[in-house]
Amino acid sequence: MIIAKSQKDLDRMREVGELIAEVREALRGMVGIGVSTLELNRAAEKMIRERGAIPTFIGYHGFPFAICASVNEQIVHGFSNETPLKDGDIISLDMAATYNGFVGDTAFTAPVGEITDELKQLIRVTEECLELGIAQCHPNKRVGDIGWAVQQHAEKYGYGIVRDYTGHGIGRAMHEAPQIANYGRPGTREKIRAGYCFAIEPMLNLGTHETRTLADKWTVVTRDGKPSAHAEHTIAVTADGPEILTLTKEQKAALKKTENETVAA
Repeated sequence: MIIAKSQKDLDRMREVGELIAEVREALRGMVGIGVSTLELNRAAEKMIRERGAIPTFIGYHGFPFAICASVNEQIVHGFSNETPLKDGDIISLDMAATYNGFVGDTAFTAPVGEITDELKQLIRVTEECLELGIAQCHPNKRVGDIGWAVQQHAEKYGYGIVRDYTGHGIGRAMHEAPQIANYGRPGTREKIRAGYCFAIEPMLNLGTHETRTLADKWTVVTRDGKPSAHAEHTIAVTADGPEILTLTKEQKAALKKTENETVAA
């Protein structure tokens, strides 16, 4: 059953969304040549706890880190380690915080130093797929519309769409109903209603959609060893459409300004 959130619940979702967005942007600024994923993990845990929140990932089914740090062919659930990032790598960082009983979940993929145009396009299209999926989150549309929007755009570029891992409902728990695949048919699945909160997260591979899991039983990689990109926002469905919850105050202000300029034009 999909759990609709009350206005009080949504206010708390906004709080935790902004909190984890601030952590995400701080980590984005830290990514660079020579930085280790363990350094990023330590920084994320420190920032989350300093804000009075809990790193949701730690201990989740035994997961030992505050973030999932996935480099190059790693798709999701990557373990942090002391290996320095290299020029030309890409890194996906996935993170979540629990604050006042609610969870915010977000992810991004960033370049390390100078990357190829092929990888720049992979990251850009993944972010575009996220935007297109979010745009489907209006009352009376269907969950299948979200996956369809992601799939249509990703397949224009020939990317493999990860099928083994999906987006999800979110609220008091990190993973709530429904599962939100990054492929699908329009007009299918559950009807979307105001008050629903979703974590939408396209995962696109440069090659095959097929995956395998490493010996640590967590790190998921592409079966053909080609790079993968991941982007995620937590959103709320309102009567007027989707509201992205995992934005910083500055990002919210910039978005509002853009919306106002669009209306004025």
